[in-house]
Amino acid sequence: MDRPQPTEHRNAPSAADALLRTLRARGVDYFLANPGTDFPPIIEGFARADESGGAVPKPLLVTHENTALSMAHGVYMVSGRPQAVMVHTNVGTGNTLNMLVNARRDHVPLVLLAGRSPISERPGVAGARNRYIHWAQEMFDQAGMVRELVKWDYELRLADEVETVVDRALEIAMTPPQGPVYLTLPREILAMAATRLGETAPRRAIPTPAAPDPGAIERLAEWIVAAKRPLIITANAGRSREAAEALAQIAERFALPVVAFNPRFLALPTTHPMYQGPQPRPLLTEADLVLVLECDVPWIPSVEQPPAGCRVVHIGEDPAFSRYPIRSFPADLSITAGAAPALRELARALAARLRVDDPAITGRRHELTERSATRRARAAAQAEKDATAAHITPEWASRCLGEAIGEDAIVVNEYPLRLEHCPRTIPGTYFGVSPAGGLGWGMGAALGAKLAAPERLVVATLGDGAYVFANPTACHWVAAAHDLPLLTVIFNNSLYGAVRNATLDMYASGAAARGKGELLATLAPSPAFEKLVEASGGYGERVEKPAELAPALKRALDAVTREKRQALLNVICRY
Repeated sequence: MDRPQPTEHRNAPSAADALLRTLRARGVDYFLANPGTDFPPIIEGFARADESGGAVPKPLLVTHENTALSMAHGVYMVSGRPQAVMVHTNVGTGNTLNMLVNARRDHVPLVLLAGRSPISERPGVAGARNRYIHWAQEMFDQAGMVRELVKWDYELRLADEVETVVDRALEIAMTPPQGPVYLTLPREILAMAATRLGETAPRRAIPTPAAPDPGAIERLAEWIVAAKRPLIITANAGRSREAAEALAQIAERFALPVVAFNPRFLALPTTHPMYQGPQPRPLLTEADLVLVLECDVPWIPSVEQPPAGCRVVHIGEDPAFSRYPIRSFPADLSITAGAAPALRELARALAARLRVDDPAITGRRHELTERSATRRARAAAQAEKDATAAHITPEWASRCLGEAIGEDAIVVNEYPLRLEHCPRTIPGTYFGVSPAGGLGWGMGAALGAKLAAPERLVVATLGDGAYVFANPTACHWVAAAHDLPLLTVIFNNSLYGAVRNATLDMYASGAAARGKGELLATLAPSPAFEKLVEASGGYGERVEKPAELAPALKRALDAVTREKRQALLNVICRY
């Protein structure tokens, strides 16, 4: 079927105008763009809105697609509102894949828009091909590149479909479990006249999360009452403040130990007496009931297992993680529900069965409180030892950072920070990298967090490999251009640590181990990273000795908080 031929109406609102107005009317604050030849109708739409005072998202030029997508990820982490990112046709889409897999696995809703090569070759058609590149950039199935990584994809076909299509995109992105969506925009369609501008409120309610099954909650409560050594393992339970608060209350009231294994959100204050650190062992090997709460991988089966006879219960919006091709953790009970409502219902069911002064609970609370205090004392002793070491350790860097930034600062961590040495106590003050591990996420996500919370101190803690992957020149430019003063701390060990550690785990006595596992892992010679931030007007400093770190952090924080400019510390570590 032939497509309708678009015509340009220079004085009439266009599909691009309708797209921008609809996005803003639906609560999208920012339009993060890495533009190309497909953008003229979008640019014209923003210019028109600027002249007329029309309500549209704030346009931000972002000089790399990875940065744009991780910024949208960061804005959502802090604000809970999905944002729009637009990139250039197939080549721009290709550059988003690394961060798109992070968003998909971390259930982050965002609207990824991409231009599509103009359809028409004919003269007289607004938006038709007029650049050499337009032929080579067309694909048979551009969305095929991202289809496994998004919940929905579509192509805009008519100008007056904009409102319907945007509402559908946001509806699917925000329906639990949330995730990114993808929409392609042919240039001719964007130039078409539109009569529906999407400025009215939609009649498209987002589906509510599944409520926990009452019978399943009652059964779980009975199992917890019967358990002598229950254990909660989580990664994502702190995604919302409500869930974090509900977990803290139920853990304290019923003396339930909590392990945060590879956490992406702060599920429990690290000073909470029921917080038992980041590793499942040894509690896992002693448990008779394990509650896996919004956690894709609660332990590494080739390394550790719960004992025979231990009951395992999973709770989550998708407790089976159905988009993971293989995942075979045992499940004696699986409950589909958000963490907050499930924990609230579980607390009610437990309260009907247990008194807080029950001897079993009192004894367990005392034991776990002592264990937690011992773990913190051990960390403090390690810090005292590291303070006089010949070189900086990641534990000492984490300790100094925690003492310098205060409890309200937002920390975005791409791997190196040791939470046991950098206490975080307030929900929404710690965010870790997606389980997909798409490298280069942290700095862009921190910029997004700063965009969402400009009044807050935001700190990005990165490995040197993660910093290189972040396209730091683009990130520092964005920080300067859009007034986003950020503190970046690089834990620089001149290594891809994950590569080295994986090699040594498999071949501890092999030939690679005789070279310390550094083959294809060493990043020496290490660049002077502190100079990159200076090129964008920021403050940079290299730190090599433990005693130098606290004063250097003070200087960097003064640059960020008083001078309102970005800062970077290149901290030379050994680990």
